[in-house]
Amino acid sequence: MPATTVQPSTVPGKLVYFSSPKDGSRPFVRVNLDPSSTESRFNYIAVEHTLPIEDVRGKEHLYTLDTAGFQYFQHKAKHTSFSNDEEIEREYYPESTELLKKLTGASKVVLFDHTIRRRRPGEVDTDVTKRQPVTQVHVDQTTQSAINRVHRHLPESEAPELILNLWRPISKPADDWPLTLCDFRSINRAEDLVPIALIYPDREGETYGVKHNPGHKWKYLRGMTPEEIVLIKCFDSIQDGSVSVLTPHTAFEDPSTPEGSPLRESIELRALVFYD
Repeated sequence: MPATTVQPSTVPGKLVYFSSPKDGSRPFVRVNLDPSSTESRFNYIAVEHTLPIEDVRGKEHLYTLDTAGFQYFQHKAKHTSFSNDEEIEREYYPESTELLKKLTGASKVVLFDHTIRRRRPGEVDTDVTKRQPVTQVHVDQTTQSAINRVHRHLPESEAPELILNLWRPISKPADDWPLTLCDFRSINRAEDLVPIALIYPDREGETYGVKHNPGHKWKYLRGMTPEEIVLIKCFDSIQDGSVSVLTPHTAFEDPSTPEGSPLRESIELRALVFYD
């Protein structure tokens, strides 16, 4: 009989963390920067640390939005091509809205954008058509940028309880550079998170850079398929310590990835979630 390959339950992952600029200036990153520009794309220091990353397949139930800040589900999408933004908005948005309502019990869900990521080694990530997996530990929104984001899409009188990402692989399993998430219960929000200005050509946003903490507990679902999704909490209006508030995450090079695996492709939707 052929030998059976036993996958390790934990792999070493080289994760890129944030370190503050040496001159004490406000950290920034310029988004969609013209490749011919002589301006610096960012001014902070990226520091690599190797940490254990646990495969949670078979025990996904231990990680929920309220506890860990992320949660895995099985769901086969009706829309599967993900090749045209208009089709995605017309076909994938409605089914995802209903899915989010079902999974979270929300009374209202507003999807405000999406990003398709396709890993292309050597290609520069210069605009929305060339987005690659993010290879630095980050949180998508700070509290202030979450509030600003809401006001860009809705009247100030409307306040969502949650901002979530719905993430899934496209067309094939995400063995190559998979997504890993940090259990909220293992982070120190006061010490680990640093706001970074996102400078676009026409506006400014803000995200959290994440400082290294040896206590961080990193998880992933090895070989996630297009029929599997993960909900990622970016913001929670409840910040009294009773539930998770956000989720640091990053792509990483999994040393157990089979040789010749297809390059990773994925889509993430961003949603404002309301409850009556």
